[in-house]
Amino acid sequence: QVHLVESGGGLVQPGGSLRLSCEASGNIFSISDMAWFRQAPGKQRELVAEIISSADVTNYADSVKGRFTISRDNAKHAAYLQMNNLKPEDTAVYFCYAEGADSMWRDFTSWGQGTQVTVSS
Repeated sequence: QVHLVESGGGLVQPGGSLRLSCEASGNIFSISDMAWFRQAPGKQRELVAEIISSADVTNYADSVKGRFTISRDNAKHAAYLQMNNLKPEDTAVYFCYAEGADSMWRDFTSWGQGTQVTVSS
């Protein structure tokens, strides 16, 4: 099994910044894709940003382009989300996602437990 643990959420004022971290552990051979999703109350979970290891390609939701930056550390099986100029509409539970192959070369997908981000004055 592969487990993801997020950290870095909290309460921040509009215009402020937060950095989320996600670390994967378990029987990992490789991680091909890591991403951040978020879910606000009463809304569906949505993709915020993703980073693909093989090509170092990143994709962002239009609502966060220019404000959020996703990065990863392959040696640590970790991903990060730097969030700047936060807005109240960014308030949500943020989930880390990863997919890849485990040590038995079996495909896996995994979700973290989520970390709350609240943007409010």
